[in-house]
Amino acid sequence: MSATTIIDTAPLGALIRYTDGSPKPPARFTKKLAAWERSNGVGRLVKKEPPRPYPTWTAPASFTLHEGNFSSEGVILVTIMRSHSADSTLVFEVAEDPKPGQVRVLLDFGGNTELLHLAESVTAAELWIAKEGYRNARLEIIGDEQGERAGGADLAA
Repeated sequence: MSATTIIDTAPLGALIRYTDGSPKPPARFTKKLAAWERSNGVGRLVKKEPPRPYPTWTAPASFTLHEGNFSSEGVILVTIMRSHSADSTLVFEVAEDPKPGQVRVLLDFGGNTELLHLAESVTAAELWIAKEGYRNARLEIIGDEQGERAGGADLAA
């Protein structure tokens, strides 16, 4: 799939695998391996952005993948996010869609929606929000996009 297809069809929370098609070098070639890992990996789709016009040019549409966290003693120190533009030459595929019944914890800002967390249940999502302290987050149950719960609206956190 192309990056444009991911932007158009992949749901927030999906695991996206990307590759440049080159074979993985042996571990002894540390610099080559590091370069390969920058073009081959997997991450959870957390944000999609439309094209953004600026006075002198227009930035293409893009999406952001959450690739992981580095933590110490239960405290996240560094979060690895990688953005890809619609004109990326990498090959993408949806490795795993979010499962029905899971709950997206979403935050809306600047006209965009960002996935903060993907929980197994509403209770787990509410506990995560209470622990992390996001006041403006909203919940969205996967498989319930038509709003059959909460009177036709998303659950508010």
